[in-house]
Amino acid sequence: MAKSKFEYVKKFEISDECLPNTWIVIRLDGRCFHKFSDLHNFKKPNDDRALQLMNRCAEEVMMENRDIVLAYGQSDEYSFVLRKSSNLFSRRASKLMTTVSTYFSSSYVYYWREYFPDDPMQYPPTFDARVVLYPSEQNLRDYLSWRQADCHINNLYNTVFWSLVHGGLTPDQAEERLKGTLSSDKNEILFSEFGINYNKLPEIHRKGTTIIWQYVLTTTTTSKDEPLSIGLNPKSHASAEESQVSGQHYKGVESKSEPTSIKMELPSAPSQIKEKRIRRPVKLHCDIIQDQFWKTHSEILTN
Repeated sequence: MAKSKFEYVKKFEISDECLPNTWIVIRLDGRCFHKFSDLHNFKKPNDDRALQLMNRCAEEVMMENRDIVLAYGQSDEYSFVLRKSSNLFSRRASKLMTTVSTYFSSSYVYYWREYFPDDPMQYPPTFDARVVLYPSEQNLRDYLSWRQADCHINNLYNTVFWSLVHGGLTPDQAEERLKGTLSSDKNEILFSEFGINYNKLPEIHRKGTTIIWQYVLTTTTTSKDEPLSIGLNPKSHASAEESQVSGQHYKGVESKSEPTSIKMELPSAPSQIKEKRIRRPVKLHCDIIQDQFWKTHSEILTN
C-alpha cells in the first residue's frame, strides 16, 4: 500500500486476534428463518431438503478452509471448530467470522436449485455469526454437547407440536397443550396418540449432523478403448517408398500400382481400476456427547 498522509486512519482499527492455543468456534445462525422457511414452504417439523442443503454448505466451507477440524449443524445453525494451532487469517476474529458466514451464505444461494428445484428462492437468506474461544478440550466438548442437547430438545418439542397441529389443533391450542410437559410426557403423546416412537425417527433429526475429515477410498475405471485402426498408404511409382504408421516411417518396395489403403486393427487395451485415498468431509449422525465418538475419532482433539 502506498504511503500517504491519510494512512493514520489505520490506527482506528481494533486488534481482534483470537487468543493463542485456544479452540476457535464460529457459529452461524439463520436470521429470521421462521419467516424464510414459511415463505419457501419448508415441511414441518423437518424438511430434509433444507437440512441437506445446510450440510452441503458446511462441507463447502470445510473444503475451502481446511483448518476446520469439525462442524456440527442442526436446524438453521452450524458451528465450525478450528484447530488450536490454526493461524488462518492471523487468527483475526472478524476475518474468520465474515469469511465463513459469507461463504456459507453464498453457497446456500448457489446450491439452492439442487435441493429445491421446484421452489424458486424468493429472497436471499442471511446468517449471522459469532466467534467463541474455548481453552480446553473439555470446554469444547461441553459446547458441542450443549448444541446437540439443544437439537434433541427442540426436535422433540417440534415433532409433538406439529403432530398435534396436523392432527387438528391450532398452533395456539398445541402450544397450550404442551405447556409444562416433560420429555416423558411428550414421548407419551407421540406414541399413544400418533403411534410414533421418537427413538426410531431419523437420527439426522434427533442428533443433527457432525462433519469430520476422513480418508475415503475412491475408484476410477478407465473406459475400454475402441480397436485401434492403422492406415497404410503406399506411394505409387516410388523406388524407395515411405509410409507413415502412427508417426513412424517404414520403407517399402517399389510399386507401380495405384494407391491403396490397408487397415489393421489392434486389440483394445483392457479397462483398469485405480484406487485412491482422498481426505474429504464426511457426514455423521451420531451421539457426540458420550466418550465413544471422541475415542473413535481421537485425531480431532490431538490438534
